Amino acid sequence: MTTKSKAYKAAAAKIEADRFYTPSEAVALAKETGSSKFDSTVEVALKLSVDPRKADQMVRGTVMLPHGTGKTARVIVFANGPAAEAALAAGADEVGGTELIEKVAGGWTDFDAAVSTPELMGQVGRLGKVLGPRGLMPNPKTGTVTPNPAKAVEEIKGGKIEFRVDKHANVHFIVGKSSFSAEQLDENIAAALEEIVRLKPSSSKGRYIQKGAVSTTFGPGIPLDVNAI
Repeated sequence: MTTKSKAYKAAAAKIEADRFYTPSEAVALAKETGSSKFDSTVEVALKLSVDPRKADQMVRGTVMLPHGTGKTARVIVFANGPAAEAALAAGADEVGGTELIEKVAGGWTDFDAAVSTPELMGQVGRLGKVLGPRGLMPNPKTGTVTPNPAKAVEEIKGGKIEFRVDKHANVHFIVGKSSFSAEQLDENIAAALEEIVRLKPSSSKGRYIQKGAVSTTFGPGIPLDVNAI
């Protein structure tokens, strides 16, 4: 059994029982309850009324956060030739073909996103067991399989996030840091929610967003009023 810290208990005490907060109210409370020792990451978690086992109900996409995530993502690129050179110039942390594929196959995953040119996906595809469980496999639907990896690198490092519903129909994504202004966090959350709502499967029945919460690193979840989304 995990023992909650005094800071966690103090933060949890500020959350009113049986109350659901609008995104703006949750942001204000998250900033108030975030750790004073470091710049906490602010995250959002949603429970969707979808069945991820059905292909037509797999909610997955990307969105550019207006104010970024507050974190510089580490991006690797599987590419050769001019595309590789352009990706390096765009700020990719590591670029390569066969050698980089072998490095990742060996278990190296010290990065936040992976991009690949289409011609290398035949080789990158065998990295599914390493990249798949971590949500790092390049995918055309999220713009990470592209003949222009430099653009993908610029977008990811500029604040583009990827989200994907898990097997329990939950979606988790970062919306910034507690040092962000409330307005910046509000706008980032609004952008992400707008895209997730836009991707609602036509086969999804009932209330699409069933539950939601905003939290900071090591902090308690602040329940969202889904009617306000």
